[in-house]
Amino acid sequence: MPGHGLTHKTTTFPNTRWLRRLVPLLLALVWSSASAVTVEGLYAVEVPVAGSGQSQLEAGAREGLKQVLLRVSGHSSILQREELAPVLEQSESLLQTYQFLRGGGRGYRLRMTFGAVGVNQALSSIDAPVWGANRPLALAWVAVQQGGSRELVTQPRVNDDGEVTSGGRWYRAFQAAAARRGLPLAFPPEAWAGDRELLSEVWGQFLGELRSASEDLSHDLLASVRISRSGSGWQGAWVLDGRGLEESNRAIQAGSPEALAERMVGHWADLLASRYAVAAGEIADSPQVDIVLDNVERMTDYAAAKAALDGLTPVLKVGPVRVTPTRVVLRVAFSGELAQLREYMALDPRFVSEEATVMAAEDNAAEGIAATDDVAQTAGGQPTATAGGDVDGQAAAGEGDVAPPVFRYQSSALNPEDSEQAFESLYPILHYRWQRAPSAGGDAGQP
Repeated sequence: MPGHGLTHKTTTFPNTRWLRRLVPLLLALVWSSASAVTVEGLYAVEVPVAGSGQSQLEAGAREGLKQVLLRVSGHSSILQREELAPVLEQSESLLQTYQFLRGGGRGYRLRMTFGAVGVNQALSSIDAPVWGANRPLALAWVAVQQGGSRELVTQPRVNDDGEVTSGGRWYRAFQAAAARRGLPLAFPPEAWAGDRELLSEVWGQFLGELRSASEDLSHDLLASVRISRSGSGWQGAWVLDGRGLEESNRAIQAGSPEALAERMVGHWADLLASRYAVAAGEIADSPQVDIVLDNVERMTDYAAAKAALDGLTPVLKVGPVRVTPTRVVLRVAFSGELAQLREYMALDPRFVSEEATVMAAEDNAAEGIAATDDVAQTAGGQPTATAGGDVDGQAAAGEGDVAPPVFRYQSSALNPEDSEQAFESLYPILHYRWQRAPSAGGDAGQP
């Protein structure tokens, strides 16, 4: 198959400006009806490098692949495995696209996307599990005690201009840790910050009142966390509850909020990956993805959509998973990478991507973020640098800042049965709307 150019945006992230994009997404998750979350961009990563030469690309690709393997396997022990060395040696061959970003006086950063199928199969080759892109959303109620007072960590507010008006160090620490592990994490809205009674319930880790307070907030899991000073550092305890899981730990300590959040979130990720990751022996040679297709209201719609998918070059097999009066869930086995399947579907105007519509609206709403479009070409399966070479722009976070996330959380609008099955799927559930072709008489085919 010939290579396809992939369009990327180069975004500047001075200080914590990335919160302007992340916070609205998280707020949308908290107040949406869905709880299962698709983590888009698990295989994308950005690392600092010393320059933009071949040796820096090799070193950056190895470091980037380590971070991706940690997210995708879900287990922190993956980086200590001796069998990992051969996988890291092929890090460049697993790249789909890469881009060097140059910030004034702050060196370079290398932004990369690895092939999901290639990474998954590489993990399978060393008998390592793979944690899929559809992951449970944890709602964290975190109480912090310092200097004789307690406060609840909440979602930052965003004003009409898109500016983050609140949100402290603990929020940033937890979100950065969650980003590194690919764990969807939300916090209660700021309206709860002044509820002293509820704060006491969080501190005492009594889940009854927290469950009631969380009824209208989307989540799969509840985490009740209390954090306090311990000498010159911090100590934390938690209860994690939901989907038949209840787990607590009261012995975790670290020297800083960032280190404590890293250890705590890492423990949660390890625990959840142990439950939901797919064993190496169950990873098929031909990857499969579920496609949710709305506006399928007639048998002719279903037949046309199935035939259209069957006719795409990467598609090996199409079969129904669930059918409702207006929606069908199709399971598609394909060859190559998922990005290629999406590109082929984009060529058929009858498949209207719901994700693309949502992402475009979010991008347009991200006020104050400078961006320029660049194209990262793939030729014969080999990635090349962004057209035009290095990209100027402040790409690195400053001292004490949080590195920007390179992926987004997306709610999966599924019924409970499909949501539970989604946790066992390796790849994001794709959401499309079927746009019927106009009839000869001019009927656009809209209901």
